[in-house]
This record gives sequence, structure tokens and C-alpha cells, in this order.
Amino acid sequence: MNHDAFSLVYSMRQLSMVVLSGLLLVGCTPDPNESNWIDLFNGMDLSDWRTNRAEGSFTVKEGLLVAHSLDLRSHLFYVGNAKEPIAFKDFELIVVAKGEPDSNSGIFIHTDYDLRDELGHLANGYEINLNTSPKVTRKTGSLYDVVDLSEPLLDDTEWFETRIRVEGKRIQVWLNGKSVVDYLEPENPDRKPNRKGRLLKPNGGAIALQAHDPDSVWYFKEIRLKQL
Repeated sequence: MNHDAFSLVYSMRQLSMVVLSGLLLVGCTPDPNESNWIDLFNGMDLSDWRTNRAEGSFTVKEGLLVAHSLDLRSHLFYVGNAKEPIAFKDFELIVVAKGEPDSNSGIFIHTDYDLRDELGHLANGYEINLNTSPKVTRKTGSLYDVVDLSEPLLDDTEWFETRIRVEGKRIQVWLNGKSVVDYLEPENPDRKPNRKGRLLKPNGGAIALQAHDPDSVWYFKEIRLKQL
């Protein structure tokens, strides 16, 4: 092979590698540093968040948001500069978190302040479960009581990323970039009587974190959102 032919083949191979690299990047977790992503947690305080009850169940320590219920089940809602929770309809949410062993928590979407019982369960919206207990059947990443994961997919006592995408009637969940839930809400969802509010709201709803009980501790270091 002469020099010109070798150069042509080499150039074509290089071009193929560039094209292939671009294709491999399609569908990867988006860069949270893009300008259209906003940080919901500032790493300093809870000035943009509001607790619905059991005040003090959420704190900021060493730059981390800590969920640890003092007594009652409590939820922390993102309110921004408003007094009431901000409603998000179509969005992507990235949460980087980890839990202590045998600890329960959750990420709520399309929710609000309404409770369905005295135990403090939220009446409306969906929960993406966070639970490090080996005894719990709904593992981290489950769309609670809708699409439940029966096997652990990672060590959730170490830092990991949950990515949630809501678009129209579709809810998707990824754990560390791996797709674990892809759910399309039907026209008339079949729900248990105590879960009848587990629906996507037409105008969107709040984002909230859960402090489940005094024996559970979860840490959050990144909470970022992009509206679609």
C-alpha cells in the first residue's frame, strides 16, 4: 500500500471513530452542568425548601441535606422563592444520595401537602423508593406500588445517582445510568383505595423528599432539575 492510500484509509478510520463516539453518547445521562439545569439544593441551607410537619427532620450538615425524622414521618417540599410548593409537570430530576443501613426514604413527584392518614403518608403523586433495608421487598428505584423492583440493583449505602424523567404520561427512572422503570400511566389506572391519588397531575405537582422514621437516615448532596 502506497503512502497516499495508507493516509486515506487512516483518515477514514479516524472519521469512523469520531462518528461512532458521537453515536455512543446519544441517550447517555445528560450533563447536569448544562445551563438549562437548575440546582434545587444550594448545599448551604434549606431556604428554598419547606417541611410539612415534624420540623427539624431535615437539616444541612457539611454541605449535605440530611433526612432524619425526629418523630413523625415528614416531607420536605421544594418551594423556591414562594411560600407554596412549585408545580413541575414535564421535567428531568437528578438526585445524588446515599442511605445509612436499614434506612427508608423516598423522592416524591407530582405531589402536594395533602395527607391520606395520621401517619403522614402523602395522598397524591408518585414515590420513587429509597430503601437500604435487605428485608424490604420494594428496592431503591421502585415506582412505589406501581412498578416495584424486587432485587437490589446497587449498593445504596454508597453515593449513587437517581435520574427521573416525566414527560406527558410517561415516567422513567435510571439508577447510575441504568434504566430501571419505564411506565406509561394508562387512561384509568387501577389503584388500591389508599393509593387513589397516585396519579400524574394535569398541571404538575411538587417535588418532595421523605424523612421516614427516627431509625432512618438519608443524605442528599445533589438535587438538580431541568424542565422539558
